[in-house]
Amino acid sequence: MKHAKHYVSLASRLALLGAGLLLAAGAQAQLYKWVGPDGKVTYSDTPPPPSAKRVETKAFSSDDINTGDLPYELAEAVRANPVTLYTGKNCAPCDDGRKMLQERGIPFREKTVSSNDDVDYLRKIAGDNNVPLLLVGRRKESGFQRGTWNTLLSSAGYPDSSRLPKGWRAPSAEAAAPKPAVPEKKEDARNDAAPARELPPATGNAPPGFRF
Repeated sequence: MKHAKHYVSLASRLALLGAGLLLAAGAQAQLYKWVGPDGKVTYSDTPPPPSAKRVETKAFSSDDINTGDLPYELAEAVRANPVTLYTGKNCAPCDDGRKMLQERGIPFREKTVSSNDDVDYLRKIAGDNNVPLLLVGRRKESGFQRGTWNTLLSSAGYPDSSRLPKGWRAPSAEAAAPKPAVPEKKEDARNDAAPARELPPATGNAPPGFRF
């Protein structure tokens, strides 16, 4: 007999949620943001069309997880299939899922869902706003079910028992929705009489933080 998945819907806790377009940010993937001819903002893991304007990119990888002190097998699993756990407040299944990952010794990033932007982002990743959501590389599992999670982790190359070095710490939890790019500061013009020249919007694979 199959065990039921355990999850919590955030719909009843956060009202007036806006709609948006976001993609499932895959492991070691590039996220593109651009504005279309109709003014609509689009997020995708594929490059934008030539007609796109005001393009931004952001890389998603396992760089924020220190693999230098990890055993080879575990480090390779983290690099190939990084694990991300999306959680919410007052969520017992989230607590169970987090505890399971910790007991198995899985290095993972935790993304907390606590704002409308976070919920919108989660919905576009998972298709709903249920937590917990487990991402292992590009594979995802909504709701906590121990057997399913263990199978997913094993197929991604993670050891069955903890191989974490003593004292190893996971990255601190952070908000689920990506932070907006910060525009670059322009130096004060020395010649106040010279009119400021408006730069055209950036297109293509522009790095995060550029001006548009």
